[in-house]
Amino acid sequence: MLARQEEEQVEEVLSVEEENRRLRQAPKEPLFKTVLDTSTRSHCQILFLTMAVLAMLVTVGSGVSASRGYALVAVQQKADALEQENERLKIDIAKLKSPERIKNIAQDQLGMEVPKHTYFSQEK
Repeated sequence: MLARQEEEQVEEVLSVEEENRRLRQAPKEPLFKTVLDTSTRSHCQILFLTMAVLAMLVTVGSGVSASRGYALVAVQQKADALEQENERLKIDIAKLKSPERIKNIAQDQLGMEVPKHTYFSQEK
């Protein structure tokens, strides 16, 4: 029985050594083969580049529309300021055209007076 156990142990050691030697040798063929699908890779690259270009276009477009919006707001504010100035000038013109003001200038600065009697002539 001991002889059999020794034989089994010797066989085990030999099989382990055989296995180690076999593993140490460079494999002739790789254990697994990597297969690259270049068509899928190129499709993915094209898709990525297309998405990147579209994202850039959206970003540039939103920047342009934002700058146009700021320009529009500035033009509207300028138009409002000009309308207010126009209204103020209309009020100034109405004050300058008032008959009371013209009468005061005529009396004070030009020395004119309103006639006390008015004469009308009639020709036949």
